[in-house]
Amino acid sequence: MPQVYNWQLGRKMSYPYDEAHPRLQFAFVFNTNRCIACQTCTMACKSTWTFSRGQEYMWWNNVETKPFGGYPHNWDAKILNLLDKANPGGQRWNDKAEKSHEAPFGAFDGKTIFEAAEKHYDEQSAQRVLGYLPTDQEWSAPNIFEDNARGGQWGSLGQFGQSTQLPEHKVWFFYLQRLCNHCTYPGCLAACPRQAIYKRPEDGIVLIDQNRCNGYRKCVEACPYKKAMYRTTTRTSEKCVGCYPRIEGKDPELSPNGEPVETRCMSVCVGKIRMQGLVKIDESGRWASDPTNPLYYLIRERQVALPLYPQFGTEPNGYYIPPRWVPRAYLTQMFGPGVQSAIEQYSCPDRDLLAVLQLFRATQQIIFRYDVVKGPKVAEIEVTMPDGSSRVQEIYNDTVLGYNKFGVEVVRTTVEEPVFERDAALHANSI
Repeated sequence: MPQVYNWQLGRKMSYPYDEAHPRLQFAFVFNTNRCIACQTCTMACKSTWTFSRGQEYMWWNNVETKPFGGYPHNWDAKILNLLDKANPGGQRWNDKAEKSHEAPFGAFDGKTIFEAAEKHYDEQSAQRVLGYLPTDQEWSAPNIFEDNARGGQWGSLGQFGQSTQLPEHKVWFFYLQRLCNHCTYPGCLAACPRQAIYKRPEDGIVLIDQNRCNGYRKCVEACPYKKAMYRTTTRTSEKCVGCYPRIEGKDPELSPNGEPVETRCMSVCVGKIRMQGLVKIDESGRWASDPTNPLYYLIRERQVALPLYPQFGTEPNGYYIPPRWVPRAYLTQMFGPGVQSAIEQYSCPDRDLLAVLQLFRATQQIIFRYDVVKGPKVAEIEVTMPDGSSRVQEIYNDTVLGYNKFGVEVVRTTVEEPVFERDAALHANSI
């Protein structure tokens, strides 16, 4: 197989196709600490894209409760078990590997889903990518084990800690928000024998050509996140399309001048946990340095937002700020070795990070650039850090400005939320 560079793994890896990268890459960040699992995002996607016959079981966007929930059921445990069998030494990161801006987490020593299947690969191979087909029963309930907390022994998957110090809890669960990651090296694209799946050169969104798809379900088998789904009424596969008309600025009401706007699931988020955007890709296929882009700042500059299961090797473009109260070993398995640093930064954000966090769901238009206007110091708060120590956080009432694709200011917000008091005589209580 050709060798491609995966910055999340810190090394080159095998992939069925040569490197080819878009000019911009669709990407997003989720703050798991804020999610209330209201499923508003899920229903927004459902009512927009998957409301027809044959799509009843399709949830392109879903929010599942970890550690027990998943859609399809046990999707992550199943693919992790397959990877474990392919990696006798374990899915391990090399702590001694040199870290750099291009390899911030060191190097992953294990085999990816592409490398694990490589010894079985040929032009007529039944499986180019390590994967499995979920059963109909596994697709039956999207909200199984919702709000089920975990306590005591984990069982066959190991023990993930019994810390009584905040922010780890003895009994815990958290919500994981999921949609297609529009991966840099998609498993679905690699496995399709019809070459019906492609990445758009203008924004990196992964789509399925319905005219070429013959419904072999190789994409369903190969996607480790199980976000490609088979539709029985058309006998083709479908998946999240990244709301590409909105990304193209085709919405006449939201984009009167062609401004790119966030996807449906992002723009309706009640908890303000989501930020979606586009990052620049340079000629070598790497992320171009762009620290004033809020996504670049959170993901590459600060590494406070981490990829979901980077060991799969797909280089997903969905990133997560990890939950603070969950045992670290569980989170490291899910988000890689940057978990501790990410949680420490988020637990007590400095002035710059706190300012950028205000941009989550501050506008429907995609923010391409931000700026911070310094404000006065308004508070000092004692914060309990992950190791149990205390730290004083200084809070400044800075003003954060966000600009769209055309450099037009689309949001202006402050760190300290303003309070407006209405005149009781002019505004009588109507309750």
